Amino acid sequence: MAARMKFICDTERCIDCNGCVTACKNENETPWGVNRRRVVSINDGVPGEHYISVACMHCTDAPCMAVCPVDCFYHTEDGIVLHDKDMCIGCGYCYFACPFGAPQFPQTGAFNHRGKMDKCTFCAGGPEPDNSEAEFQKYGRNRISEGKLPACAEQCGTKALLGGDANIIAKIYEARVETRGYGPELWGWDIAYKPPKDGEIKARGDGPRPNQDLDDFQNNPRKLPT
Repeated sequence: MAARMKFICDTERCIDCNGCVTACKNENETPWGVNRRRVVSINDGVPGEHYISVACMHCTDAPCMAVCPVDCFYHTEDGIVLHDKDMCIGCGYCYFACPFGAPQFPQTGAFNHRGKMDKCTFCAGGPEPDNSEAEFQKYGRNRISEGKLPACAEQCGTKALLGGDANIIAKIYEARVETRGYGPELWGWDIAYKPPKDGEIKARGDGPRPNQDLDDFQNNPRKLPT
């Protein structure tokens, strides 16, 4: 089954505010030591530093699902990867299989007692009845059943984190890339946050960009905005 619901994080817009982390924690009231979403620094402390918000990517061919010995993982009709905590035995196989570090285990309790695994649910709850108290206690709020976006994506101040139908958010990101520039000067502040001239993209691919000066790029430390 092809996955439909996806996250995309635009590293050129992420400012490491950790608002998505806080929103997720507050919305789902996750236990101590469990962070369903986190922000990772790339090239920390050097020119060109970037940030990316990471959580479960709800893979079509999910490795956590492949290694789980009790088959507690399942796909929803929207392609969201969820799991049944009543079936989970806390073995930790999913934790080691996931390349994104999505599965989390509580940090409380005796040493070597993992407890039930927890992870990002795309704010879609779990196998309990929608919006029930049991669902909230085990999996957090089910915003998808309410017709809303995941809390992390909805609150992102720079709209770096996009969540929703994969085809729609891919089109949004594609438009951003086409607008920003070309070649090594792909990302420019004057382009990333401003609409193209005359309301449309004048050039695509490797052609000239009339709305960008050559050699103008975001990560030039002398040209960062104040």
